[in-house]
Amino acid sequence: MRQYLLSIYQPDGPPPPPEVLGPIMANLGKLNEEMKAGGTWVFAAGLHAPESATVIRDSGGEPVLTDGPFTEGKEHLGGFTVIQAEDLDEALDWGGRMAAVLAPLAIEVRPIQ
Repeated sequence: MRQYLLSIYQPDGPPPPPEVLGPIMANLGKLNEEMKAGGTWVFAAGLHAPESATVIRDSGGEPVLTDGPFTEGKEHLGGFTVIQAEDLDEALDWGGRMAAVLAPLAIEVRPIQ
């Protein structure tokens, strides 16, 4: 089995209010439980806001640290799930199911080397 990263991209700004976010997170919890029961789920994590990020670049052998996200944009990586699947088709199926739960957020599916 191969591992895949399901990246969750969300718009910048505050999260939705609890009455909107609550049911979404409950449905995501159900999907995670289904993945666990099927032996697909490896682990998942939510991330703090992009302002909490520190970017490190090498400059002549010295690390240079910059506050904030790597790029300026209207979306950022908000969390991710690592799964194991037989093939890309199976990973895309799980990614599609996650996209349905988190609509209108985008899910990127990438194989892990």
